[in-house]
Amino acid sequence: MLFSILDLLKTRITIFFNTIDIEALDSRAEKPRRLRKKAKYAVDHNADFEYRLVNYPADKPETIINIKDAGAIFLQYHRCPLNMPHNRKPNILWISFEDTNPLYGCYGDPVARTPNLDRLASQGKLWTHCFSTAGVCAPARSAVITGMYAISTGAHHQRTTHTHPAAPDLPTPYAAVPPHYVRCFTEYLRACGYYCTNNQKCDYQFDPPLTAWDELGDDAHWRNRPDPDSPFFAVFNPMRTHESGMWPEKCPEPAFDPADMQLPPYFPDTLAVRTAMARMYTHIEESDRELGRLLEQLEDDGLADNTYVFHWSDHGPLPRGKRWPYDSGIHVPMIARGPGMEPGSVSSDLLSTIDLPPTMLSLAGIDIPRHIQGQAFLGKQAAPPRNYVYASRDRHDEAYDMVRAVRDHRFKYILNCRPELPYLLWMPYRNRHPIMQEMWRLHLRGQLDETQSLMFQPPPRPVEELYDTQADPYEIHNLAGHHGYAQELQRLRGALDAWRNDVGDMGLIPENEMVRKWHPGGEQPRTAAPTFIPVTEDSPGIDPAHGGDRLKAPALVQLHSATQGASIAYTLESAKTPRWRLYTRPLRLEPGTTSLRARAVRLGYRESRESRATFTVAD
Repeated sequence: MLFSILDLLKTRITIFFNTIDIEALDSRAEKPRRLRKKAKYAVDHNADFEYRLVNYPADKPETIINIKDAGAIFLQYHRCPLNMPHNRKPNILWISFEDTNPLYGCYGDPVARTPNLDRLASQGKLWTHCFSTAGVCAPARSAVITGMYAISTGAHHQRTTHTHPAAPDLPTPYAAVPPHYVRCFTEYLRACGYYCTNNQKCDYQFDPPLTAWDELGDDAHWRNRPDPDSPFFAVFNPMRTHESGMWPEKCPEPAFDPADMQLPPYFPDTLAVRTAMARMYTHIEESDRELGRLLEQLEDDGLADNTYVFHWSDHGPLPRGKRWPYDSGIHVPMIARGPGMEPGSVSSDLLSTIDLPPTMLSLAGIDIPRHIQGQAFLGKQAAPPRNYVYASRDRHDEAYDMVRAVRDHRFKYILNCRPELPYLLWMPYRNRHPIMQEMWRLHLRGQLDETQSLMFQPPPRPVEELYDTQADPYEIHNLAGHHGYAQELQRLRGALDAWRNDVGDMGLIPENEMVRKWHPGGEQPRTAAPTFIPVTEDSPGIDPAHGGDRLKAPALVQLHSATQGASIAYTLESAKTPRWRLYTRPLRLEPGTTSLRARAVRLGYRESRESRATFTVAD
């Protein structure tokens, strides 16, 4: 059986056998090298031997291999990288902050004290024009974990899984149900050997599926991976920079002098506002130190040279920022360091946080699925720079709204789909913000000037807003009605309409109708429990084996769930909290007795009941 090395380098080959002979014909060698390898079984005794052709570059088409005397061979193809050994695939570390604009020294902020972030930027690359897809947590993070815009998957209403006692008529709680082909992108990494951990923020608008992470929780860390040579994707998300960190009880003694704060012109210059800002900078400084500790751990482990480090945030923290598509709500930092990246480089390319998933797959050498709506900005699958980034705003907590926005390097266009609404809708949680409370106080007294009153202007809102972000970085002067900007208005209006049509804007569907479709009769659907199907020479995978069976070697077991779009996790452990592995291919059963446990899950569905089976295999 002959394979071109070019084909092999694009696939992952899983072979079941006892021994193999490999003959490699390489133009660099004086004569063919002949290797004989004994199959080695994985930790779970799955007997899926993986031989990676690491010594033969793809630019040597004359290189071929012969696989001889392999016995029964099972081939399954995954688009996984084979041009580097298992322990040389790049590791990836994310350190994301909550609710943070790029208020760092490396971005030119004169107040910030961020030595570790500044050092990270000096060692890698900083992007000046990165924007979130939403100005609030859950829709933004849903886009980051799926690579699809929240308005495209039905995850666009902030807080779907929480109840709202003050608004009992909302269709909450519910889990958003993305299309059946959508996955948490970490599954693609896990399927190709990455150990994926999240410490610990999710907030996806659906429960994190069992198949998304090897570890999820306060103790999740790359150091916990069973095989220290396996590549990892590790996420850390310090929580202290969340907007709630500006509540007085969260930071009674700010480390910054309120007098040093630089305020946007739409905030009143009072001690209450300055003190809240000082708390914000205090938490950024504390999170910077936490980032530094993680980078030290990476150095201590000898992993820094082969690890891509990314720092980003989900959105901004302040009133007229968080929950809005103004730059103060969606302009976020993006800093990266890693193999082959030029130290100290700065890029003004437009980025969106939805571009993170495809970029990780590109760096890992994994083909980017076609349904992913972001685009890679690093790696071999990097796309040309963007012309536009997009953002949305819908229901936030108790209050419905619908706003869409598009931005290029200079101009921002905002479409208010509900112009009859005031800017400040009733949101109790937002009104806990000290700056918001101070602004309400001054508004009641008539002590806010025209710019500071922007959020308080009565309806109707303008249907369209247009801002020159270079001349007007705080987006105060709406140019939509100015004749001199008609061409820009028309161009951006067309770009926004095309995007909404392309991604399928589910904001056009009433939320209660969407939920009724997903949860018929008010019941969240449940994923079908996995079924075990043995495959032997006498029984070629026709009948399921409920509870197990007695089999004759050689034997495989397939796992199957009848729910479209389901992913399956399995374990061979009997512990109450075992390590769940992602099922990607039939499992090889060794002679003796093997007990299997399996669960299935589809995004937005309840996890299936656990299936168990015990198989006894005789030689």
